Amino acid sequence: MVAPIAVSMGDPAGIGPEIVAKAWAARRAEHLPVFFAVGDVRAIERVWPGPVERISEPNEAAAAFDHALPVVSIQDAGTITPGRPDVDGARCALHALELAVGLARSGAASALVTGPVSKIQLYQIGFNDPGQTEFVAERCGIARENAVMLLAGPTLRVVPMTTHVALASVSSLLSIDLVVAKARATARGLTRNFGIEHPRLAFAGFNPHAGEQGALGSEENDILVPAIAALRAEGIDAVGPFAADTMFHPRARAGYDVAMCCYHDQALVPIKTLHFDEGVNITLGLPIVRTSPDHGTAFGIAGQDIAEPGAMIAAIRLAAEAAERRAAAGNG
Repeated sequence: MVAPIAVSMGDPAGIGPEIVAKAWAARRAEHLPVFFAVGDVRAIERVWPGPVERISEPNEAAAAFDHALPVVSIQDAGTITPGRPDVDGARCALHALELAVGLARSGAASALVTGPVSKIQLYQIGFNDPGQTEFVAERCGIARENAVMLLAGPTLRVVPMTTHVALASVSSLLSIDLVVAKARATARGLTRNFGIEHPRLAFAGFNPHAGEQGALGSEENDILVPAIAALRAEGIDAVGPFAADTMFHPRARAGYDVAMCCYHDQALVPIKTLHFDEGVNITLGLPIVRTSPDHGTAFGIAGQDIAEPGAMIAAIRLAAEAAERRAAAGNG
């Protein structure tokens, strides 16, 4: 029997508990596989009146899933008030994430889906990673440059080659080695998780108009062009760099499988504009499958029963599909 999917609920004061519960409520209509939540069960009970069943082990999830949302409960979130994050909630979110990663690494869970967290709150309790992507990579023993955050929607996939850093720092962080490492992991991940045998990678320029041959900046000529040449020499279908403002209209999107972007917003603005309620974050380059909805904690609407579960549903579905492809290929 296929192991269930572990879903860490994220910050208990955010919309994570609500969208996990709503995903379970839509399980039949959306044809979702068996999954279980990890976090403080009270966070769900505060925002959702449906049935919940506490389980001790992932292998108990299948028996509960038909009639109740299975939850491996962590009772350490303190007083839970939707929309009001605090450090107790951050500790709970981190504990849930650590446990869920461990279950996925051990094989007790077939994949990991992570709910949204508050980085500000996590930093207050000593969290040292830029985000969950880097944390999961570290726990899996993977170097940051070999783990790739890919955002996927129905008509677009994007990779930010630098992630949660100040825009002023991006130029100094980009390098030929970084770009090549991110692209290699992306190409392998598209084959491994999406079944794309010969992925097409299109690179966005760092500067306006892709630098205008150096007139508007040197990052393209100094970093991107030689990196793309190295990738093509390895047999990877890499093209560019292109002016980023021309890469995301429908005709352009039809010409590649993923847009490789230089910085966070260059990648996330188009994916969230096109697929805000369906976007999924998947981490490539890991020994486990990890996805998450491509949105934040939305504290402003937490507890109001208006959070849309579409991205969480899509994240669970993509996690299951990727896990099945890996199992079929015999590479876990």
